[in-house]
Amino acid sequence: MNEPELRIDLDDFAANLTVVRAHVAPAQLMLIVKDDAYGHGLEQIIRRAVVEGIGWFGAFDVRESLRARRAAGPRARVFSWLTVGRDQIADALSSDIDLGVGDAEFLDDVAAVAGASEETARVHLKIDTGLHRNGIRPEDWPMVVDRARAFERAGRIRVVGVWSHLAEASDQEDDAARGIFDEAVRAAEDAGFALEVRHLAASAASFARPQFRYDLVRVGAFCYGVRSAGGPAEADLGVRPVATLLAPVTHVADHAVSIGVGALHGLPSSLARHAVLAPAQGRIAVEDIGPFHTTVSPWPHAAVGEDVTVFGPDAASATDLAETIGTVGEEILVRVSPLVPRVYRGE
Repeated sequence: MNEPELRIDLDDFAANLTVVRAHVAPAQLMLIVKDDAYGHGLEQIIRRAVVEGIGWFGAFDVRESLRARRAAGPRARVFSWLTVGRDQIADALSSDIDLGVGDAEFLDDVAAVAGASEETARVHLKIDTGLHRNGIRPEDWPMVVDRARAFERAGRIRVVGVWSHLAEASDQEDDAARGIFDEAVRAAEDAGFALEVRHLAASAASFARPQFRYDLVRVGAFCYGVRSAGGPAEADLGVRPVATLLAPVTHVADHAVSIGVGALHGLPSSLARHAVLAPAQGRIAVEDIGPFHTTVSPWPHAAVGEDVTVFGPDAASATDLAETIGTVGEEILVRVSPLVPRVYRGE
């Protein structure tokens, strides 16, 4: 190997899906595939998830949701929670995408596009439970529910879900958010909507707090074996990191070793002087991160061409590295350049 490589074990991914589904049952699992499935490769991840029986996929925007639809096939449900402009709404409706709706103006746009195309949009109304990450304010909820009900009677939309995000800052704040969410669900049901799904929890809350699971949970990180920063270890969760970033040794000196991965491959330069890699060679301190190469502390018998594990299940995890610079494991993964080859096991 003469360049860095991200190796992805789809069998480990499938095993993680089994663990997550068992843990959150009877709620269904929506597999989150934003950011090219957290850098793992959306198409390969979705194809394996479909084989494993996953029926819901969550994408950040319409562009990724259309990719998800092509990979998942016509039977899966694909949910997009960010849509910008009527052209994207039309693209989503023509591909049978469920749309997250977090404000009244966007609801109007969805209804207008659906009416013009003579299609019925599947809509999940989002209540703002305090995170302020897009969502209908509680004081505006009755008005938006009434408007949505009128659009549903006209055949333009069908409200199939109510959803929100949690801040996960504290149990007390999350309990308050859950109260707001429950009130919103009751109001939607009292208005006459036949809700199929209610979804509030992502990875951490779906594991730790059963009362937050409702009908559907949106889990990304844990399915890829990425633990929360400061949270339980992967082994305690029962999952295993799916991705391993390998880089070849390119130069050996008495005082340092260079490996062929750097900032332009996506390795955060802030890891220098903070992170310690822990591959089979032992603990290796990161000394400097250049554009294409990283300098690390030497080890006995280091040889040019030898592969070094930057992160992975048998070394430091992505979250281990992230914690040294005050971020999360997902960021370490999604920063890996798409120019770094992905090599799959278990396809």
